[in-house]
Amino acid sequence: MRSDYCGALRSADIDREVTLCGWVDRRRDHGGVIFIDLRDRDGIAQVVFDPDAAEHFELADRVRSEYVLKVTGRVRARAPEAVNPNMVTGEVEVYGTALEILNTAETVPFQLDEHTAVGEDVRLKYRYLDLRRREMQHNLRFRSKLTTAIRNYLDGEGFLDIETPILTRATPEGARDYLVPSRTHEGKFFALPQSPQLFKQLLMVSGFDRYYQIAKCFRDEDLRADRQPEFTQIDIETAFLGEDDIMSITEGLVRGVFSELMGVELGDFPRMSYYEAMLRFGSDKPDLRIPLELVEIKDLMTEVEFKVFSGPANDPRGRVAALKVPGGNDKLTRKQIDDYGKFVGIYGAKGLAYIKVNDKSDLESGLQSPIVKFLPVETRAAILERMEAENGDLIFFGADKAKIVSEALGALRCKLGEDLNLYTAEWAPLWVVDFPMFEEEDDGSLTSLHHPFTAPSCAPEELEKNPLEALSRAYDMVLNGTELGGGSLRIHDQAMQQAVFRTLGIDEREQREKFGFLLDALKYGAPPHGGLAFGLDRLVMLMTGSESIRDVIAFPKTQSAACVMTDAPGTVDTRQLRELNIRLRQKEEQVS
Repeated sequence: MRSDYCGALRSADIDREVTLCGWVDRRRDHGGVIFIDLRDRDGIAQVVFDPDAAEHFELADRVRSEYVLKVTGRVRARAPEAVNPNMVTGEVEVYGTALEILNTAETVPFQLDEHTAVGEDVRLKYRYLDLRRREMQHNLRFRSKLTTAIRNYLDGEGFLDIETPILTRATPEGARDYLVPSRTHEGKFFALPQSPQLFKQLLMVSGFDRYYQIAKCFRDEDLRADRQPEFTQIDIETAFLGEDDIMSITEGLVRGVFSELMGVELGDFPRMSYYEAMLRFGSDKPDLRIPLELVEIKDLMTEVEFKVFSGPANDPRGRVAALKVPGGNDKLTRKQIDDYGKFVGIYGAKGLAYIKVNDKSDLESGLQSPIVKFLPVETRAAILERMEAENGDLIFFGADKAKIVSEALGALRCKLGEDLNLYTAEWAPLWVVDFPMFEEEDDGSLTSLHHPFTAPSCAPEELEKNPLEALSRAYDMVLNGTELGGGSLRIHDQAMQQAVFRTLGIDEREQREKFGFLLDALKYGAPPHGGLAFGLDRLVMLMTGSESIRDVIAFPKTQSAACVMTDAPGTVDTRQLRELNIRLRQKEEQVS
C-alpha cells in the first residue's frame, strides 16, 4: 500500500513518486493551498495539495486531525525560506497528486504532541492514542533496537535463548505471587513466576551451560515509578564460570548497547563492597555522580547529654551520621531545609537536625542551629574537624536505627544532588559486591538479602554458626543510582542448600514440598553455576531519559496494579468460578 515511510524522505528522494500512509498530524489551509503533516512510526512528512489536484484537493479540504490517509505524490525541495531544520524531513515535501481517506477519526481527548500536558490517567485510558505521540514512538522503537542488540551480543557469546514456564508453583522469593487456580486440579494453584530462577538453574544441571531469555516476570507488590506487577527481565545463567567471568560478560553487554545505540562509551566499572556503599552513601545502589558522602560520627556522640544523639550512639544497632553540603548556607533556604525534614520522614526519620557553619573559628556563636546548645564545645570542634567543614557549609544529621539513618540520609543525598544539580558526570556505573547472605527482621528471624539459592563465601558449618557475618557471592550492577541488574553464583551442592534453608527456618518437610525437585537435581552432578538478571524496563528508562518505566512499556499498569484502558482486573461470572471450585467470600457490610 505504501512505498516509503514518512520519516524516511530526504533530499536524495527529490523527483521520486512516493505513496505514503499515516495519520494527519496537522492540517493547514494557506490561501488555497492545503498543507498536511502526515505522521507514521518513522516521523512526519509535509504533503501539499493545490487546486490542480482537482477532486483530491477537495478531499484534502475535508480531512481532520488523526484521519488515516493514503497519499501519492512527487517529492520536491522546499523553498529555502520554508526549510524546517527541526525536522529530519524538513528539506523536502510531497506535492500531492492523489489522496484516499482510509478512515476518519473523532476528535481525540488530548492533543498528540510533546507540548500538551495531560494527566497520566488519561494517557493510560487512551493508551492506543498516547502511543502515537513522538516520545512514545521513540521509546518503543528504542526498546526494540535494544532487545535486538542484546540478543545479538548474547548469541555471539554462545548463549542459547530458551523459554521457561509461565505457569509454575509458588516459591518464596521476597514478594507475593500472582496465583492462578487450576480447573483440573481442584483446590490447587499455579503461580506466575517472579523470575525463571529455579528453571534456569535446572538448565545448568541439564548441560545447557549458557542460557538467556528475555522473560516476563510477575510480582504482586506495592508499586513505585520504577516497578510494575508484570515486568521484563534479561535473564542470564552460565555454568563453569566464576564471578569475574560473569561480571565481565554482562559488563560487556551493557558497554556494547550503550556504544551501539547511544554512542556513549561508559567509563570504568569500579567495585565497592555492600558495607562501604552503605557506610559512605546510605544505599546499596549509590549514585556516584553526586559528590556528597555520609560520615560516621557515632563515636563522637556517646557521651553527650542530648539523648537524640547519645541514644543511637550507644545502641549497637544504632547509627549517627552526618552529610555535609558545601556552600549550603547560601544554596538552601529555611523552608527548603524544613521540607527536607519532611522528606526524610518518608524513610522513618523522626526529624532532620542541621548546623549552619557561619564561622568555624567561633564555636560559641559561629554555628547556627537549634541543636548546638546541646553539644559540648569539644564535640562541636570534633564534628567540624571530621566533616572538614568550611565557612558557609551546611551539615545535616541522622540519628536512629542504622537502617533508618542510612535510608533517610541516602535518599536525602540523592535529592540534594538533583535539587542542586550537583552531578559531576552523565553516567556513573558501579559493581556492588560482598553482600551479606542474610538480614535480620525486627522479630529476630532471618531473610535472604537476595534469594535462598545464592552461594555463600563460607562453608556450611560457618554459615549456620554465624549467619549474620556470612557474605554471599553476589553482585549488583548499578548505574546512576539505579540497580540495573543483580546476580550471584548459585548453590550447586545439596548440603549447602539445605544449610541455607535451615538457617532461614525452612524445615525438611517444607524443603521437600517447595524445592524437592531442585534438591533432587543437585544430587545428580550439578555444575558450579551463576548468572545475572537485568531489568529491561529500567534499562530502557535510563537510556531514553524517561521518568517512569510506564513510559517505556506499551501497555503498563497504574500504581494500583490496574489497567484503566481494559478495566482490568475485572469480575468473572459465577459459572467460571464454579468450574474453578472457587466461592467468593462477601465482605460483611459495616453497620453505621
